Amino acid sequence: MIRTTRHALASVALLALTASTAFAQTGTQSAAPAAACGGDLGAFLQGVKAEAVAKGVPADVADRALAGAVIDQKVLSRDRTQGVFKQTFTEFSKRTVSKSRLDIGQQKMKEYADVFARAEKEFGVPAPVITAFWAMETDFGAVQGDFNTRNALVTLSHDCRRPEMFRPQLIAAIEMVQHGDLDPATTTGAWAGEIGQVQMLPEDIIAYGVDGDGDGHVNLKKSSPDAILTAAKFIQSLGFKAGQPWIQEVSVPEELPWEKTGLQTGMKASDWFALGVSPRDGNTANGNLEASLVLPQGRKGVAFLTYPNFNVYLEWNQSFIYTTSAAYFATRLAGAPTYEGGNPEPGLDDVAMKALQTKLQTLGHDVGKVDGILGSGTRAALQKEQLRLGRPADGWATLELLNAL
Repeated sequence: MIRTTRHALASVALLALTASTAFAQTGTQSAAPAAACGGDLGAFLQGVKAEAVAKGVPADVADRALAGAVIDQKVLSRDRTQGVFKQTFTEFSKRTVSKSRLDIGQQKMKEYADVFARAEKEFGVPAPVITAFWAMETDFGAVQGDFNTRNALVTLSHDCRRPEMFRPQLIAAIEMVQHGDLDPATTTGAWAGEIGQVQMLPEDIIAYGVDGDGDGHVNLKKSSPDAILTAAKFIQSLGFKAGQPWIQEVSVPEELPWEKTGLQTGMKASDWFALGVSPRDGNTANGNLEASLVLPQGRKGVAFLTYPNFNVYLEWNQSFIYTTSAAYFATRLAGAPTYEGGNPEPGLDDVAMKALQTKLQTLGHDVGKVDGILGSGTRAALQKEQLRLGRPADGWATLELLNAL
């Protein structure tokens, strides 16, 4: 999430609570360069109040919103010790796209059929897409986080690590207090300030919030219609195109220009079909759309074509494993069968992956942080080295490849 994506920050908070999520949402992130931070908390809060009042919040509302605010050391601890996402696609998807979740998802789509119909009519986002995010973010609202939202945002705004990101969220939270949509004393959520069943930050709630139940408020914690419609509006804002696919499982031939695989554009689905890539469902009607061939665990594992709507998943979360799992989850809710996992070669453990990343750096590749994660930068570097070594350039890290390097 180099675009400092925001669901990434809360991902580990709920991951620790539910062992089921890994999030990263972008949305309406305001620029707040050189935001004031640190120092005496009282003086800091006075500055926050002045900024909120300048934006039109009554002074008494700002006082009420900030009264009793404290620094939450647990938030700072969580921020400093964020975990990293190191599961394979098979491991993560099998755990998150469970039969229980699929069954509950189907029940939710029936229970809120009218709300989902409205979401698709007004925002062009089908029920399975929304429902998959709803499931993966909070298990349909069951686990939303127990950090005081106001205190979490005060803490992260006062901390000088990323005040430019969190201070606008604190101001937005004060605006939500003004609207009656946030109680500073009792509203809780993820450690990074995200709220509700689909885990959104205050700025996004203000920008995309929809009152789905007609009570005059946007309550993403308690109101499923509010959460469903707000998620739909947000997903639309990320560029989702109505009536288009997002991901499609395919079979691949033994030989392909593997160096063309990965999250890149420039080829159409019809180009892949011509090379022998075959949709498992037999549907080739979207051949005119741009498509990327992604191989989460190399050419011997499961394979997907991703379409332009998949970019929405990458905007929501830039973890390749999370986004691919969420997109696959949505296809299952839409009726697709369980994927055929193939027989992928064993990947690398954490120590070996870091050794590989270090080696790639010494060879002149930019893999970003040496973190043991097979991310997009590491995959791209691997493909170049595989090509140089005369191996299939599928971007999958194996012990054999590490030894060859």
